[in-house]
Amino acid sequence: MPTLYLIPCPLGLTPLDHVLPEETRRIAAGLATFVVENAKSARAFLKQVGTALPLQQLTLLELNEHTRANEMAALLAPLLAGEDVGVISEAGCPAIADPGAELARLAHQHGIRVRPLVGPSSILLALMGSGLVGQRFAFHGYLPAKPEERVQALRELEARSRREDAAQAFIETPYRNDALFDALVATCHENTLLTLACDLTLGSETLVTRRVSDWRKSRPEIHRRPCVFLLQALGGGGRNK
Repeated sequence: MPTLYLIPCPLGLTPLDHVLPEETRRIAAGLATFVVENAKSARAFLKQVGTALPLQQLTLLELNEHTRANEMAALLAPLLAGEDVGVISEAGCPAIADPGAELARLAHQHGIRVRPLVGPSSILLALMGSGLVGQRFAFHGYLPAKPEERVQALRELEARSRREDAAQAFIETPYRNDALFDALVATCHENTLLTLACDLTLGSETLVTRRVSDWRKSRPEIHRRPCVFLLQALGGGGRNK
């Protein structure tokens, strides 16, 4: 039976053996066909892995935000022909806030084995280190970019967190991190816990949880740094006016 392997990538410039188990690297090295978010960065990653075949002989098919629905059949074709395929995103785990989920769903529909491999997930690492509740949490991807819509989304997430006693996680395009942080500290209740998890697994890693009232006194350096944001509203109290 062919297998669709979901292959995690490092979250930045770091030695592979620091973040990827030997088994993950061994499987990736043995494949000849990959579905990738970006061919150039995928080749750089596979060069680090050390593939059995020369890079020029590997087949790299792109799956990203520009891929149309009618192009998915071509990505599934190697699997239907009996060939194992690996999925590689730009960073972290494929199909989690990255392309790949639709291909995995199609593979299941055709009885093809889907095997996720072990590697770094910025979302789970951020939650693990945050100190926020880990039994109940939700990941929301990107929040709205327009200021009014972003503020409304934050109010809803904070209310949901308080109602369900659950952590709420989300991300932002790195160059808009400061705008999101400003909205968070202006909108959320002073006792709400806010976690900033930046550059995870890298030498510049920052992972700090503070109350919103404390973040207002100390602005972090997060501009253009990959960052996961988490909040947890504590019981009682309404939103800031």
